[in-house]
Amino acid sequence: MIIKDWSEQERPREKLFLNGRLALSDTELLAILIGSGNQKETALCISRKILSNTDYSLSDLSRLSVHKLMKFRGIGKVKALTIIAALELGRRQRNQNVIKASKLSSSQSVFDLMQPILGDLDHEEFWILLLNNANKLKYKWQLSIGGITATLVDVRLIYKKALEIGATSIILCHNHPSGNLKPSQSDMMLTKKIIKGANLLDVKILDHVIITEKSFFSFADEGRL
Repeated sequence: MIIKDWSEQERPREKLFLNGRLALSDTELLAILIGSGNQKETALCISRKILSNTDYSLSDLSRLSVHKLMKFRGIGKVKALTIIAALELGRRQRNQNVIKASKLSSSQSVFDLMQPILGDLDHEEFWILLLNNANKLKYKWQLSIGGITATLVDVRLIYKKALEIGATSIILCHNHPSGNLKPSQSDMMLTKKIIKGANLLDVKILDHVIITEKSFFSFADEGRL
């Protein structure tokens, strides 16, 4: 039976229209993005198969590339791109909500801001958060992109950007795709090097936060600065 043969109350699109977004399951919402099925499966069946493959984790789903999504029968390039775009919009919306209230007064607030950006990446990225005197975020900047285990950082670019923006303090952030929160020896050496240069410019390094999907490590909280 195709979805058009279902009662209106059971069809995902009509259900959304009649009852609102909270009435739908993740499977039904994904089915709306997929739009149509194939000769043997409805969009809902394909949606269920995709989510089952990711243990019904939206975080894991967001990691799937276009090519991995296209391996599911009935998912072509356009449908795969639609799914990826929708998940990215959700991530950005969450990030914007954090920025609006972004007085970064704790390591937890830094994690809330950066986890949607760094938490589910499969490679390392290094970001800097530039703040004013009231610890309000003025600018966030991706300094470098690396591989699975490391990323190269040019510390001179950090100071240059801080002076351009007129920041009085900086928070350093990078992710560990492995999920291991323990800072590496190179993480500690880099942090000390950045602090040393920042002191000469009268710019304070408030923290260095390592981000994983579910947690974080704060150099400031652990007395490592």
